[in-house]
Amino acid sequence: MQMLIDTLVNAAMASAATALVSIGLALIFGVMRIENFAHGELYMVGAYVTWYVSSALGLTYFPGLVCAVLITALLGALMEVALFRRLRSNPVGCLIITVGVLLVLQTAAVWFGGVNSTLLVDTPFPGVLRIGTLALPWHRLFVIVAAIILMLALTWLLRRTAFGWAVRAVAQDAEAASLQGISIGRISILAMMLSAGLAGAAGAFMAPIVRVNPFMGQPVIITAFIVIIMGGIGSIEGAIIASVLYSTFFTFVSTYLDSTVATIAGLCIMLGVLIFMPNGLMGKAEKV
Repeated sequence: MQMLIDTLVNAAMASAATALVSIGLALIFGVMRIENFAHGELYMVGAYVTWYVSSALGLTYFPGLVCAVLITALLGALMEVALFRRLRSNPVGCLIITVGVLLVLQTAAVWFGGVNSTLLVDTPFPGVLRIGTLALPWHRLFVIVAAIILMLALTWLLRRTAFGWAVRAVAQDAEAASLQGISIGRISILAMMLSAGLAGAAGAFMAPIVRVNPFMGQPVIITAFIVIIMGGIGSIEGAIIASVLYSTFFTFVSTYLDSTVATIAGLCIMLGVLIFMPNGLMGKAEKV
């Protein structure tokens, strides 16, 4: 029973972290039509900033979390203004640029902490919650609750505010939105900051659980792309649903069988979704 509960908690935590990264990736694709391969490195930057502020500077975890979100959001804004805006009409150029940013951020992390660095971040919630004979780690519960709160806040932002309506208008038809007076540049930079900040938050949440290293973003971005393809590219709701389904499946198969088997099976499921539902679970076919 304890193993089953542990697996369920780990699956929920993985779903929450994956959803934060994936919805940011889906958001930026919906608004800017950019496949941001450097998105996983923003997750890595969030984890490094959390470690530096909370451990190297001697502050607590929560100032590190706030700094991780702010710094990754500013980094996202810099990427949009300095790189993506200049290549907005060239999607292939933007894709190549994101690969370049990925390599730059990885190299910077190697220079900062070493190629084999495995830094540890102290959790603000040590210990476990005991319910009878069950033991639930406090930090994993914190990640689940915090991620749900962020996703609910994002849903409110996109559905109940003028900014959210503008983002959805640009994602649906950028030219028509521009004719209605919506600034595409302003929406793009704010969407990029929001997307990057979510990735940074996910990295900060997971920093006390996984070892912080320069290459920790690689499996994250692969998982995120699988998720948004399954959910429907550009669909935030699809990204959340696919994150839960894929992460739960992957966690259980990894726990009871093998992580390699889980990866292969997950890719087969993605291919099955593409064969029978080419637009993903929640995606819509684009009009030509």
